[in-house]
Amino acid sequence: MFRALAGLALVLLLSAAHAQPAPSRLDEIVARGTLRVGMTGDYLPFTALDKETKIFRGFDVDMAQSLGKALGVKVEFVPTSWPQMMKDFEADSFDIAMGGISITYDRQKKGLFSTPIMREGKTPIARCADKGKFETLAEIDKPGTRVIVNPGGTNERFARANVTAADIRVFSDNTKIFDEIAKGDADLMMTDASETRYQQKLHLGVLCAVHPDKPFDFAEKAYWMQRDVALKAFVDQWLHITREDGSYAKIYAAWFE
Repeated sequence: MFRALAGLALVLLLSAAHAQPAPSRLDEIVARGTLRVGMTGDYLPFTALDKETKIFRGFDVDMAQSLGKALGVKVEFVPTSWPQMMKDFEADSFDIAMGGISITYDRQKKGLFSTPIMREGKTPIARCADKGKFETLAEIDKPGTRVIVNPGGTNERFARANVTAADIRVFSDNTKIFDEIAKGDADLMMTDASETRYQQKLHLGVLCAVHPDKPFDFAEKAYWMQRDVALKAFVDQWLHITREDGSYAKIYAAWFE
């Protein structure tokens, strides 16, 4: 009888040991002491990478540092690109993607999004002299109109879904794409309203955002994480606190106002 009870106890202990949950991604980040943040570095005001110094700057760079501070870990920025981002995410090259990431079904299938940080949508930016010519998709989608897009992201996807008669030109360097419009080598780009506002400031009097307050579609930006509910809960709580204590507004004002 004693042996039977002892054997049963051993089985229960072994079962309990096997039933212990695996460490969460949040636990791994804290233990590692580093939060790996994937960034394209080509999307101001969210993220920009200086090719010489290899230093990132932008709204989401500052937000990433805030998140790292809340976690008590260092932030390691991992360069990626819009065409490569999904593959890098699946390869576990980073814990979280930041830098103007739009919520999409394809990305949701692979990971988890934080609560949205921004609501906006696609809208045109064109030379100020041509601003009135491109207020609707019907006005844009005409033969002879030159639409420029960066490859692999939601901008290209939106253009190809809505433009059939106009010419679409793919331009790989997202840091110089607006200069193509300014110098007359393209007529417009349809991108996120926040980016059109920012580029309008950078190209004051040359490029103008077209109705950024009334974009063509609905979209939200958020932070894209590997599928871990503990990490998502922490990120969501951090976002909530930053909005309540004013730190989010301070970072936002530095880049968007």
